[in-house]
Amino acid sequence: MPYINLQITKGATRDQKAQIVKEFTDTLINVLGKKPEHTHIVIQEIDEENWGFAGILTDEYRSKIKERT
Repeated sequence: MPYINLQITKGATRDQKAQIVKEFTDTLINVLGKKPEHTHIVIQEIDEENWGFAGILTDEYRSKIKERT
């Protein structure tokens, strides 16, 4: 039983999430021969203020990028 736990920052649309679920499932079918009815995918959306990278929180990082443009 494949289980995928995908964590992303908030902002994806329902259609985007549906596409992710479909394409991840298709990959498991095509690469590993897994049955789609046995595949579980959980998408966890994390607030940008709760995600850090490059030494700072993501909301701060994105604010800095916006200031440059």
